[in-house]
Amino acid sequence: MAEQGAPEQTPSTAAGGPPQGDLGRRVERRRTELGLTQEELAFRAAMAPSYLAHLERHSTAAPEAGTLLRLAGALGISLAELGGGHADLPAGIGHAARAPRLSELDEQECRRLLSTHGVGRLAVSTEGAPLIVPVNYSIVDDAVVFRTQPGTVSLQALGREVAFEVDRVDDALSQGWSVVVRGPAEAVTDPDAVRRLAERAYSTPWAGGERDAWVRIGITALTGRRIDVQ
Repeated sequence: MAEQGAPEQTPSTAAGGPPQGDLGRRVERRRTELGLTQEELAFRAAMAPSYLAHLERHSTAAPEAGTLLRLAGALGISLAELGGGHADLPAGIGHAARAPRLSELDEQECRRLLSTHGVGRLAVSTEGAPLIVPVNYSIVDDAVVFRTQPGTVSLQALGREVAFEVDRVDDALSQGWSVVVRGPAEAVTDPDAVRRLAERAYSTPWAGGERDAWVRIGITALTGRRIDVQ
């Protein structure tokens, strides 16, 4: 039985390649675990193979509740699991891939990944204890910059050598990457420099409020690693 409203099979929906959406990744991973082809899973879920391919490959796919129920049943998982009901759990609790590959990233790739992310973790040794705090950051003039407010933990980084880490983990595919910056943290107080940061920084603090204390971390060391499947 064909899925009502299913798109016609086109090269874009039938072509291979990695899934693009969270739902697609979950469907593709579970289907692979069961050893099913798209045609076999589509038959079990009573939908057209072209529509299943569309769900797996397009992040904009929005199937109806009945479709999700049939798909979850065909995959032998709960509707909550299919819908990402465990999304608030810590990343990385899934099983490792069958053939994982851990590789070092060169400096160029580290800089590319660093420039595409907006949330990182600042690690600083304070007088009391080592601390790690998340901040919204930007890359401006080859430095990590973020803004905060007086009295915050992140301001204790000033005048110290710090580490700053960004990463991305994909539990559905058991892969991800991590980039670590090391360098000195300093306050940015010059009015022209502050104005320049305000104009060029693309990531604003999620915490909101008046956060006009700018911190700059010069990049003196940059390393990264990636884990994926062979």
